[in-house]
Amino acid sequence: MAFLYCILGRCRKQRPAPRRPSNIEAATSHDEPSGTAGHAGLILLTLAALQFISLVDFMIVMPLGPQLLADLGIDARRFSWVVSAYTLAAGLAGLLAAPWLDRVPRKTAYLVLAIGLLAGTAACGLATNYPLLLAARCVTGGFGGVLGGVALTIVADVFPPDRRGRATGTLMLAFAVASVAGVPLGIALGARLGWQAPFFALTALGLPLVGLTAWALPPLAAHVDDSTRHPLARLFEAITVPAHRRAYALIALLMLGAFAVIPFISTFFVANGGVTEAQLPIVFIAGGLLTLLTTPLAGRLVDRCGALPVFRGIVPLSAAMMLVLTHLPAVGIAAAAPVVAVLMASNAARMVTAMALVTASIEPRFRGSFMSVNSSVQHVASGLGTTVAGLIVDGGAGEPLRHYGTVGILAAAVTIASLWLAPRIRPVA
Repeated sequence: MAFLYCILGRCRKQRPAPRRPSNIEAATSHDEPSGTAGHAGLILLTLAALQFISLVDFMIVMPLGPQLLADLGIDARRFSWVVSAYTLAAGLAGLLAAPWLDRVPRKTAYLVLAIGLLAGTAACGLATNYPLLLAARCVTGGFGGVLGGVALTIVADVFPPDRRGRATGTLMLAFAVASVAGVPLGIALGARLGWQAPFFALTALGLPLVGLTAWALPPLAAHVDDSTRHPLARLFEAITVPAHRRAYALIALLMLGAFAVIPFISTFFVANGGVTEAQLPIVFIAGGLLTLLTTPLAGRLVDRCGALPVFRGIVPLSAAMMLVLTHLPAVGIAAAAPVVAVLMASNAARMVTAMALVTASIEPRFRGSFMSVNSSVQHVASGLGTTVAGLIVDGGAGEPLRHYGTVGILAAAVTIASLWLAPRIRPVA
């Protein structure tokens, strides 16, 4: 309570920064439409819509775990590679893309990545065995992982610092909508038509969204670097700047902790928690509904109070919920759904605050390359978290999932460690 009082007191004392013109006005004044609030809002809407497709594509594999284990004849450890394939491919793609993202217009980069994402999603639906599914997840991750980083880069280009927290929170609402609508519908489609059906549905939804984005998004080309420096020199610079390294480390800690736990939630509840496969959509709907409330609230608190105090308040809750969830007995859906809801909401709010901290610490000239490398770090850390957890847990294919509590303890410890690093990430002067 004392901590909350301090945060609220700081909020009351702080005054909003003077309103200054949006970065889109400066960045597009010579060759793009003027940066009106309505235009910026339309850009945010198109980014969020495709982010929804990308997130459902990524998330749907995890609740489909019980079906995949049975259909493909794999165990929990091999399933962890299905999840890790996406994240590790996204990590490699982020490093490969980083030297080039500040040398091309944002619109061009975003559309190429969106088309590649949909191609990979369709390939997942066409996969007929474990190796083909792994390959398709690599393609999807290679494009989808970088797509999210470019979306955040566009938000940072379009919105000034005093509005960036709210805009980032709005973009991240795609996660909540994906949880409330996308994942439950995907689970239902998978149960009725087979696990491939959700991927075909996402591809069909995504194609018109790509067309809408091509129409709505301006080139955003003012950042383009026409220097003769070798692309690898820019990549080296993006990696070695001390402020960047601290930001990468913070994101890595958060993703390691989260993705040691998240991929096995559905398998754990079905195998150990007294939840049936038919009840799994309720779990994700509960999490998504709470996240719909907390994500924009986190963005507003960041704009009003600053990212660091909000981050310090959310991270301990996230770590505590990791411990609670991974040690649950067979409690059934009535207890499982609220626990997952609080974990999902705290994780989403935590990422809003973390990204606000990180984007404020990066010079605009590095923004594209940094976000690509950051996306790479984020996905590699996610993949490593899932892989390490997959080496610890056992069972899950028709038998109880074992050692999940150990995973929760490690995940909570890594998450708490981020509290030491966050104050060392400072805004650009």
